[in-house]
Amino acid sequence: MCGICGVLNYGNTAETVDASLLTRMSDSIAHRGPDDSGTFIAPNRKVGFGFRRLSIVDLSPAGHQPMQTADGAVTIMLNGEIYNHLVLRKEFEAKGCRYRSRSDTETILYTYQQYGVEFVHKLLGMFAIAIWDEQKQRLMLVRDRIGIKPIYYTIANGKFIFGSEIKALLQHPDVHREMDEEALSHYLTFLIPPAPYTLFKNIFKLEAGHRLVVDMSGNIRKEQYWDPVAIGDQPSIDFEGRPVSKSALLDDPALLTEESCIRTIRTLLKQSIKDRMMSDVPFGVFLSGGIDSSTNVALMAELMDRPVDTFSVGVKDLEKYNELGYARQIAKQFKTNHREVIIDQKDAFEFLPKLIYHQDEPLADPVCIPLYFVSKLARDNGTIVVQVGEGSDEQFAGYQWMLRELRFYNTLWRMYGALPGFAKKGLYKGASWGFERRHSYFSLEYIRKAAEGNELFWGGAINFTETHKKFLLGKRHHHSQNPSSVYAEQWHKEILRRDPRADYLKRMIYLEFKQRLPELLLMRVDKVTMATSVEARVPFLDHRMVEYSMRIPMRMKIKNGEPKYILKKAVEGIIPNNIIYRKKQGFAAPVTEWIRNEWSSFTRERLLGSQLVTDGILNREFIESMMKRHLTSTANNGQYLWNLLNLTLWHRQWIEGKSW
Repeated sequence: MCGICGVLNYGNTAETVDASLLTRMSDSIAHRGPDDSGTFIAPNRKVGFGFRRLSIVDLSPAGHQPMQTADGAVTIMLNGEIYNHLVLRKEFEAKGCRYRSRSDTETILYTYQQYGVEFVHKLLGMFAIAIWDEQKQRLMLVRDRIGIKPIYYTIANGKFIFGSEIKALLQHPDVHREMDEEALSHYLTFLIPPAPYTLFKNIFKLEAGHRLVVDMSGNIRKEQYWDPVAIGDQPSIDFEGRPVSKSALLDDPALLTEESCIRTIRTLLKQSIKDRMMSDVPFGVFLSGGIDSSTNVALMAELMDRPVDTFSVGVKDLEKYNELGYARQIAKQFKTNHREVIIDQKDAFEFLPKLIYHQDEPLADPVCIPLYFVSKLARDNGTIVVQVGEGSDEQFAGYQWMLRELRFYNTLWRMYGALPGFAKKGLYKGASWGFERRHSYFSLEYIRKAAEGNELFWGGAINFTETHKKFLLGKRHHHSQNPSSVYAEQWHKEILRRDPRADYLKRMIYLEFKQRLPELLLMRVDKVTMATSVEARVPFLDHRMVEYSMRIPMRMKIKNGEPKYILKKAVEGIIPNNIIYRKKQGFAAPVTEWIRNEWSSFTRERLLGSQLVTDGILNREFIESMMKRHLTSTANNGQYLWNLLNLTLWHRQWIEGKSW
């Protein structure tokens, strides 16, 4: 895992790239790569790369980046890992390529030379890649299929500027700090703005499964190269990491029986975990004691001749947030080298400035707090690479809220939707006063969506609804008439275009892969683990697994009211049944309690004293009301207040430039 950044000065400008600027940009993300650094400036001096290295594969100087072909025709930077690089290496060595290193980065160079922009279909892994093609005079950026690794970019004064984190872009003198007020509205709803937008105006993030090409005239071509639901013959990779025209797993519908699904899921998981053990440095597992992390431990233990290193985090004095007992059970059963860290509100509070710094833009998921401390625990104990369980619940329908939304859609939503439009609007108008008076904004949102013809499901982490924002956003908030429903609508249309027969559960899962998974869950994993110079790998999100799971009949994902049914059946006998079938708890942080108690004065001061409030962008009275109801325990507004606290702290540090 590494940090990449760079500049392309296009057009007729005489300005050249400054090496010291590239160094400043890369130094700002040194935490992503504390082991080595490097810069590259093209012969025309209009293109430059900056790099920070976290050495994981080929620790020698031969793995230094930016890396070039022997003739200097292609220069590359890789943030991530290519797990099938040895398979591809055999192919290229047979064709006469002479390797100078053992690194996976060098294999990408030859893959690009052989296949051009389509090279990405040959890769198995997680990656954000930058390539400068000297002969074609073009820059190419690629984000991996699922969106595990982020990459940001902006255009300013004839310059295309990019980096692994926004803070690298902000080092450039032509990049200005300004909040995007339209993105603000979407942040409040989705906890982070949907790609390609960020909360910084004119700074964008490349969408998952997309590539972008910029030439020396400043022409930009961005296109999607992969989607969780394929149309036609989408290239894939087989069990051995070899590129194939279409995965054999997907060819025969007869293979999608319950028994064959169980066998295939086990095969895919074992292969995926094995692939992600590729490392020249110590590796381990973040162990919560749930199905996914426990399966990671069990299957990794089968492949190792030493104990698995496992790491867990708990919260002091708030046992309902802890799963340590289950984690200890797994650690004992599989004889892991287990370590734990216990945090309290003081630890979390002192971490807040670092959190705001490393997030770049506000990411209103409180799990970032315990995730940081368990990442630091791993790094402090010499573990550089960890496997994590993200992505399993999203593709296998592991959440109770998925059952809730499905039941609602198949019953009340359809009945209500059958009413004439005037009747639905009348009911909404009549219900609004009573619901708003009781602050039942989330319940009212269901009625509003139906009345206005919106889709029911927008995502699994919807915070402030359009109803909330009617009161929360002040009179001086400026944004176009672009409600957050626009994103949900376009994702629903896209899945139905790709699969007109998709049932509502499949549509929900598809939406999770479009927003919450890449931009919230995987973004938090990337930003927080890299803050401690730890690389996190995600075996459940091997794209072969995703391609397969999206074809599994939905009736196997939820069966007899059991969420995640087919995966649970697949891991029976691998991990204990009491782990598989216990009530899902989820990885969480007690910001609700902390804001209600020890953090209450700080939260009130920062929210009501924020420039966003004094400038009339946020409504003071509405925030005061939320705060009062939360502090008196008449409502649980912890997540809403955390969303706003994260936002105001970000604005104070990154936009206003104020210290804590």
